[in-house]
Order: sequence, then structure tokens, then C-alpha cells
Amino acid sequence: MHRTIALLGLPLLLLAGCAAPGSAPAGPSVDPLDHRWEAFHQRAGEVADAWRPGEVWRSGYVPIEEATVLTGEPGFNGDTKQAFLRGWYRDQIALPTATPADGTIRFPDGTLRVPLVSAAEAYTQLHQGDPPTCDGRPMAPPTTGPGRLKDGGPTVEPGPDGLLPTRPGPDSPVATHVDTPCIPLTVTGVKLGSAPVRTSRGIAEVPAWLFTVAELRVPVARLAVAPRAVGTRPEAVAPTRPLPDGLVAVQSLDPVDGARLDYRVGVGACDGGLTPLVLERDDVVVLGAGVVRSTGICTAQLAMKPVSVTLKAPLGDRVVLDVGSGTPLIVSRR
Repeated sequence: MHRTIALLGLPLLLLAGCAAPGSAPAGPSVDPLDHRWEAFHQRAGEVADAWRPGEVWRSGYVPIEEATVLTGEPGFNGDTKQAFLRGWYRDQIALPTATPADGTIRFPDGTLRVPLVSAAEAYTQLHQGDPPTCDGRPMAPPTTGPGRLKDGGPTVEPGPDGLLPTRPGPDSPVATHVDTPCIPLTVTGVKLGSAPVRTSRGIAEVPAWLFTVAELRVPVARLAVAPRAVGTRPEAVAPTRPLPDGLVAVQSLDPVDGARLDYRVGVGACDGGLTPLVLERDDVVVLGAGVVRSTGICTAQLAMKPVSVTLKAPLGDRVVLDVGSGTPLIVSRR
């Protein structure tokens, strides 16, 4: 996961959907002085002014990314992506229950020693349930033929660390069913390592349990930091009045690469004219979007729509806030 970390002193910039010079536009080109969006600029400024993070934000460990992290390009198909997003797993190994020694988080500005959880506890956090029963779903790996189980377990050899078994080959019971619908991801090994994570102090290398998954090209990492060592995000401070009509809030933020921000907003089913909106300062970025409301009869449902903006400088360790709630946005892979 390649990420650029840079923080430049910037004056107050008001822009919406503007691309950096020489790059493809990330969204509709909008005049930052367009009077239609004055309500956004005013509210975003109030949200940015109210941002007052505590000491833990500056010196502790506060992740602003989900705790399950991919360590590279997974090679998803439709079924495996669904299983990953929903947390469908089955384990084919004995998961270590011993709590490891404290680990080290490496921030751009220093390090922090933290307690860790066992692989077994990390797996209970990773595993969110089982897929629904449907035709063709393999209920368990076969017990005869290529890749059969031995003594109730998979045929694997331990690696140098004694924890990470060899990945199954093309004739394994798991690989045979990769394209079968409604399957869980199959965990065939685990070892303690680290993963890059966006935190309140920038991109950090965080201790993580790396789960080998037979259906994917890369391990799935579950952050190993014990809950008592994880700092709490500051509570949102937003204007008490409702979000002005024509403005919509951010629902999720995609993984960030440099200065481009991809995010999703919730709009009405018949809303049009979707326009990404952003206020950029040297310590904070506020996101939202504008829409043109339908004047006719429409169904009352919320639709998730993707939008993008390109900042004037890479995001670095700046916090990204939702213009609606003032909440720091968590990077999501959903």
C-alpha cells in the first residue's frame, strides 16, 4: 500500500472538485465562489474552527482506518470480495491463544510500545459470521481425493516461525471452490507482522496478525493492538442547526493515495446535479457535496453515490471531517 506523506503550510483554500495542474479532473469544476454553495463554505468553516483534538490525538495511537487491512492486491472475484467485506471466514488451523510480548507502533514522528492480543482473539474480531446457505456452497473441505484432510485438519507444513503453513496448491480443497457462490474465506496460516495504517499521526506501521487466506493472493491483516491501548477519536463538534437543504453528508471515505480523496455521500433517489465540495486548510479537510433536489414525487430512500476531489497538496496527517456531523472520517474499504 503506497502512500505519500506530505504536509505543507497552506492558506485557507475553498475549492470543489478541482484537479491538480496536469491531472485529470476528479469531479465537476466548480467556482469556489459559486453562491449556490455559500452554505457549505460557511458550515465547513465552522466545523473546521471547532476541531479541537486532545493530547491522545497528537501523542497516542488513534487509528482512523478500519482494523482489518489488506496487505496488497488481493485478486478478488465477486464471491471473495463479498466474503471479505462481510467478514465470512473459516479457520483450518489451530490459532495460537498465547498473548505475545508488547509491540511497537512506528509513526512518522516517533514510536510507541503497546500491548497486543493473541492470534485467536484477533480471529474472533476478524470473523463476523457465516455466509447464508445456498446451492453449491462447500460446507467443508472434502475428506477424500486431492487435498483431503488428515486427522481432521488440512495437509500443511509449518513455516520457519512455526505458525505460517504452506499455502494450498491448485488442487487444494479451497482452490477447487474459489468460484463457488456463498463461500467463506479459508484461513490456512497466521503469523505476527505489521501493516501500514492511517492514524491521527499519519501513516504508521502497526503490529498486526497476518492471516493467510487460500482464496486471496495476499494475507488479510487484523490489527493486533489491545483495545485498552487504542485512543478514542474526539467527539464530533458540529453546528446545532440542521444541514442546509441542498447539502449532503459523507457516508464513507475510501483509502487515500496522495492528494485524491474518493468518498461516498447519501443522496435522495431523485436528487441530481451532484457536486463534490471540499474546504482545505493546513490542518484539516472538510468534505461534503451539493445536490439539486427533485421537485416531483419521489421514493423516500437514501442512495450512496461516489464522488472525488483532488486537494492542492497530499493529505498527509490532516484529519478529514464530515460537513454534516463534524466527525473524523474513518477510511473504509467497503
